[in-house]
Amino acid sequence: MKKALIQKYNVPGPRYTSYPTVPYWNEAGFTYQDWITSFKKSFQESNTKEGISLYIHLPFCESLCTFCGCNKRITKNHDVESPYIQAVLKEWRLYSKMLDEKPIIKEIHLGGGTPTFFSTKNLEDLINGIFAYANKAEDYEFSFEGHPNNTTHAHLQKLYDLGFRRVSFGVQDYSEKVQKAIHREQPFHNVAKVTFWAKEIGYTSIGHDIIFGLPFQTIENVVDTIEKTKSLQPDRLAFYSYAHVPWIKGNGQRGFKDEDIPKDQEKRILYQVGKELLQKNGYVEIGMDHFALPTDSLYQSFKNGQLHRNFMGYSSSKTQLMIGLGVSSISDSWYSFAQNEKNLDDYYRWLEEDKLPVFRGHLLTEEDLIIRKHILNLMCQFETRWDSPETYFEEIPEIVTQLREMETDGLLLFKENGIQVTDLGKAHVRNICMAFDLHLKRKAPETALFSMTI
Repeated sequence: MKKALIQKYNVPGPRYTSYPTVPYWNEAGFTYQDWITSFKKSFQESNTKEGISLYIHLPFCESLCTFCGCNKRITKNHDVESPYIQAVLKEWRLYSKMLDEKPIIKEIHLGGGTPTFFSTKNLEDLINGIFAYANKAEDYEFSFEGHPNNTTHAHLQKLYDLGFRRVSFGVQDYSEKVQKAIHREQPFHNVAKVTFWAKEIGYTSIGHDIIFGLPFQTIENVVDTIEKTKSLQPDRLAFYSYAHVPWIKGNGQRGFKDEDIPKDQEKRILYQVGKELLQKNGYVEIGMDHFALPTDSLYQSFKNGQLHRNFMGYSSSKTQLMIGLGVSSISDSWYSFAQNEKNLDDYYRWLEEDKLPVFRGHLLTEEDLIIRKHILNLMCQFETRWDSPETYFEEIPEIVTQLREMETDGLLLFKENGIQVTDLGKAHVRNICMAFDLHLKRKAPETALFSMTI
């Protein structure tokens, strides 16, 4: 891509795990009771038809990775495990008491933090505690994030026995210099060991997360990391752009200088080289930053038009209702979003008072719902259309003018009443989504909110 175009499109922009994005939620127009009403409505509409999803946030880590922007708490004290598990289960019981029938759970994802910080006994108590008040869907899919340095064979076996068939391991980069800069020192041997264990036990989808744009990272580092990854043959890969957001409270991104981070054209080359290598090795681009082998369920969902994206990332199927359990988790009823307290002590306090720890949220308007569909279409299928009353809104002509410029730059193609993202444009799908983002257009951020799109 030409340098001028890289500079043109390298702007701060959302990653669109939701629309509207969190900074544009109308918190003043949202109440605790709004969430309860919305949650119940969505449950009644969807539970028996498609089931629900659970995202469970497990925030503890033994050390701070300085590339990470997630909500986490650093500690080596494992006495924190059991009280946290019991708090999450109490939150789940509070939800369950509001329902007239048992939830049917289609998806569970354990995120973090470091889920494998927790002992196998506590993870077993968590999952068994969830299903004391719920049933499994016939086609359930359970997944978790594992740290290669502390995921044991016992972790993998226990979670497999509890129904988990998908695991993702955070790799980031195999360069010792890069690992030292981001405080995530893990040898290739550790990743290979847990990957082979997972295959041996019977996991059907093993993922690796790789990041480009990390401090001190070179083309040689990216090539070496992907060549090593090829030798392990994970089923799917997340090839993320490093999001440099040091202004976020509690963020650890202070272990290196801004000039140590690849930028603009240098960063774009890292992506392009990595993408070409992944495709050469049989991986297909199936969503923003995501690649999968044709044998993986995520690829099949992409081909069948069933790929979905939410606060858990990409999913092979959609549930209307996703409940987030644990500190800072975000729930999605389709009609509204609700976020739990970010501070652990505040999270515990709400639960002690027998209240869901929801401290903010957003009720989606009719306009929000229409635009949300367009952004999901672009993120999951690389195309969208506005040829029906459910997909058209009055700003479409204005948006088309902006999209025409992107067409000239080679990022997309116009179809009748719609667009399709080109191969070049897939790297800029965030920019294309921003053309539809009316909240962002009506009120540009006055301070730093989002990472750069390149």
